[in-house]
Amino acid sequence: MERRVRHTVTAEQAGMRVDAVLRESLHLTGSVIRRIKWLPDGILLDGERAFVNALVAPGQVLDVAVDDPGRTPRILPAPGALDIRFEDEHLVVLNKQPGVLVHPVVPEQTDTLGNFLLWHYQQTGQAGTLFHPVHRLDRGTTGLLVAAKHPSAQTALKEQLHTPRFRRVYLAVTMGAPEPPEGAVDAPIRKDPASAIAHQVHPDGLPARTRYRVLRTSGPYALVELVLDTGRTHQIRVHMAHLGHPLAGDFLYGAEDRQLIPRPALHSYHLSFQHPVTGGEMDFTQPLPEDMGRLVPET
Repeated sequence: MERRVRHTVTAEQAGMRVDAVLRESLHLTGSVIRRIKWLPDGILLDGERAFVNALVAPGQVLDVAVDDPGRTPRILPAPGALDIRFEDEHLVVLNKQPGVLVHPVVPEQTDTLGNFLLWHYQQTGQAGTLFHPVHRLDRGTTGLLVAAKHPSAQTALKEQLHTPRFRRVYLAVTMGAPEPPEGAVDAPIRKDPASAIAHQVHPDGLPARTRYRVLRTSGPYALVELVLDTGRTHQIRVHMAHLGHPLAGDFLYGAEDRQLIPRPALHSYHLSFQHPVTGGEMDFTQPLPEDMGRLVPET
């Protein structure tokens, strides 16, 4: 079934343009409106095709198509474990497990969250839904991740990234405690020319800022809360290593010790954002996983 969203024009919206109402009440972005306005049934007003400059009257119903028109999946559906924290017709919030990629590296790959979600959509009768990640987590990182179910939701959520409306809080276990115990790392990051995958702090890099706060220490380890103001590749891992306190288990920027923890000790702990259609506040917390908790037990 085609996925659509609807809105009944309020008295306060009398005389407004269709596109203004779509932005205000359905939180659709300009790019989304430009895409759907060319579809035969992209924007309907009381069941009839509407131009974006048409003026609305109270009680009229706007009906908008938000699916992927004519697109075929580039990712193969495949069965796999999913820990779904929330799901509606517009988005899904997942608790990602360690060792799982978010998106296939090659089209034939079938062991990523993207593959598992497309399988889930098929099995639950959500036809026409493609994979629309809003942000990504490294393979070893656990915790909260949101994916949209249609381009309109994806665009609206991506426009919230790196703004106060979209808040991501991470927990990391570092080797030693950063000093001072609370502060910010404001250091540009670029790809390391000597490595196929690593990144580095460098004056020629892109701006990158990470706020941190030490929550507790245990022996050689510290549990650190981190908030991203930007979203560079490996940002937390690079910035903590730059401070001289790489993540425990980080094979790339610190020292690998699979008996200690078989991955970089990083967890997406808290996620909040505005719902892309209703505008409501969405707020999720995922407790520290057991492998990280062992390193910094609560006293």
